[in-house]
Amino acid sequence: MKKKKNSMQHDAAVHALIAKRRGTVLRTLSASAVLLFASGAVYAQESATQVEETVVIKGKALKDSEKAKEKLKNVAGTASVVNNADVERGRAANAEDVLAYQPGVFAAATSGTGANKISIRGSGLNAFYQGYSLGIKYLYDGLPITGPGGTQEDLLTLGGVDYTEILNGANAFAYSALSLGGAINFVTHTGRSSPGNFVSIEAGSFGYRKYQVSTGGVSESGDTDYYLSYIHNQRDGFQINSPNSGEDYIVNLGHKFNDRVETRFVIRHRGEQLRNGSTLTRAQLEADPRNSTSTASARRKPGTTLITNKTTFTLDDKSKFELGFAYNDYPLDNGWIYNTQPQDWRSKDFTTSLRYLRTGDTLFGKLSDTTISFSDTRLIDGDVTAYNQPTPGVRTTERQYTKYSGSRDTVLSASNELHLTDKYTLSSGLSLIEIDRDVRIERSTLPVSPLPFPQAVSYKDRSLAPRLGLRYQATPDLQVFGNVSRSIDPPVTWQMGSTGSRYVRPLKPQKANTAEIGLRASNDNHEGSLAFYRSYVSDELLTSIASPAVGATPALVANTNASKTIHQGIEAALTSKLWKSGGGDRLSYRQAYTFNDFYYRNDSRYGKNELPSLPRHVYQGELLFQQAGGFYSGVNVRAMSGYYIDYANSFKGAEATVWGAKFGYEEPAKKWKAYIDFRNLFDKKYAAAANTVDNAGGVDSPNFYPGDGFSVYTGVSVRF
Repeated sequence: MKKKKNSMQHDAAVHALIAKRRGTVLRTLSASAVLLFASGAVYAQESATQVEETVVIKGKALKDSEKAKEKLKNVAGTASVVNNADVERGRAANAEDVLAYQPGVFAAATSGTGANKISIRGSGLNAFYQGYSLGIKYLYDGLPITGPGGTQEDLLTLGGVDYTEILNGANAFAYSALSLGGAINFVTHTGRSSPGNFVSIEAGSFGYRKYQVSTGGVSESGDTDYYLSYIHNQRDGFQINSPNSGEDYIVNLGHKFNDRVETRFVIRHRGEQLRNGSTLTRAQLEADPRNSTSTASARRKPGTTLITNKTTFTLDDKSKFELGFAYNDYPLDNGWIYNTQPQDWRSKDFTTSLRYLRTGDTLFGKLSDTTISFSDTRLIDGDVTAYNQPTPGVRTTERQYTKYSGSRDTVLSASNELHLTDKYTLSSGLSLIEIDRDVRIERSTLPVSPLPFPQAVSYKDRSLAPRLGLRYQATPDLQVFGNVSRSIDPPVTWQMGSTGSRYVRPLKPQKANTAEIGLRASNDNHEGSLAFYRSYVSDELLTSIASPAVGATPALVANTNASKTIHQGIEAALTSKLWKSGGGDRLSYRQAYTFNDFYYRNDSRYGKNELPSLPRHVYQGELLFQQAGGFYSGVNVRAMSGYYIDYANSFKGAEATVWGAKFGYEEPAKKWKAYIDFRNLFDKKYAAAANTVDNAGGVDSPNFYPGDGFSVYTGVSVRF
């Protein structure tokens, strides 16, 4: 039986994408954008001859990012790839820049470079955006930087990254990622993907500066490659007194011993300092978004060090084995300037990863591919020490010491791709998960809490997470897919143990059952995807009332397991070639639409209220002209509906539409390029993200992070 080609890309039945449930589509969607989405349906059944000629007839080698994109077309669900070279046609400073135009993904910078709110399918709805990202498993080169203590954001600046894989929800099964949000895998540059010497200088509004130098190459024998990079970023900040700065050092060494054994070491080290401006009320934001009305917060990373190694053994023509290790040391000095009660967070993770891949077997007489994987991430050393600090930067007495060491996340997975016919492929998988949490307050000067919580929690939770999917290759250009899956989100250690009170909350893992259906399609002029999903979530990890008020004891608002909730939505993306001249000039339009519908099922306190903190509708589009000689120019838009900031659904932030434009030149031989990038052209005053509160009482409270005003960025890079 022949293996089918994976050229299926977007059908454009995307006119159905503006399906509604409990709300209307975002008013600011332009008529032209809707027409462009609908135009995909006209061409959905045309052949992909031109694509096949490029790949097969012309024999042109695919870039690594293109290979990854083709591979992800085998996933029976939403998955996408971002080539960082495309992002670097403009400013590429943070995760918001890199994750733009990706269906189902919300990414917003809340303080310039470092602090980002990132959510997929409503994951990590109310994580705080000053140090951690929750609900998504983050990886570098397939090895996790997410552990029992969560994901600190300093490694999300994405320096030295070649391309990024985004796998929504349980579609990240191959990476032992079982979070509701899925996984984001950053694949770093090697000496093969970035050869020669490279120098880049960027500057722009609000004191933005970024400098990068790198060198890469391959040995004369072709067996060894290397990539070295240094990056410095700095920004004075949009809000008053909100500067940040950081430095990255990256080393990537690969060696091929023979045709059967190869290995790669990657070392990343980053130090940074970041100060957040204060959150504002909606009225303050509309009056003066650059103002900081109260004491800001700050974090300092003395130096995060990530060391990874992956060795691949090719056993025979059908099978290979991957052995990976990762050591992640990520200390955090939280509140080092402003807070009178700062904390020192120390975390060291060690990950062991094993994968056995076998292809070309037969099962029940059908072609079968099997993968068995094991991932174990242990917090080998983790604690938080809280201090009193009446004078900024001067620790006096210890307030509390909380220990997390010994917590771990372990996953054993088996998956199979069974090619039933030339058109149908059945995907199946089962994961066994063991979650170990050990959180204990060992020393404290605080009084014993009157609340009914212990001072230590230690438990193991074992779960099964099955996945079943089906792909139908209707034509070479159209693929229909569907899947059902289960996700498991364990609480991170610090959600359980408090540094401000003498108790530990015995939080349970968040679990969800999800169904997804969608399609990919392509032709000479269009490619894209459309997916609908619905997740039934139990024990969702939210920040709400953990213990009601009793007498003189006030209610406790903290991380807790919520009652049952629903997460459902639409994820759609379409890239269209609108025009191409005989000389190679071209005009294209790419766009992505995400519909978020998250709500309580029947909560005793909140009824069927919407879950706060994410816009229900998000639309992004970019019209780009590229001249054959290297010049390019484009205009882009991001539109977001308003959303509640509280569980009581009493107060909403405003909707926003933000426009941008960019111009640049990329020398055809790729030796140098330059750009100028205009952001927020009309100086829109808007909230990039918001804090979540229990009940705002309909009052405009200071919970909004202002988005940057009108700004201009420019950069020049040279390769020699």
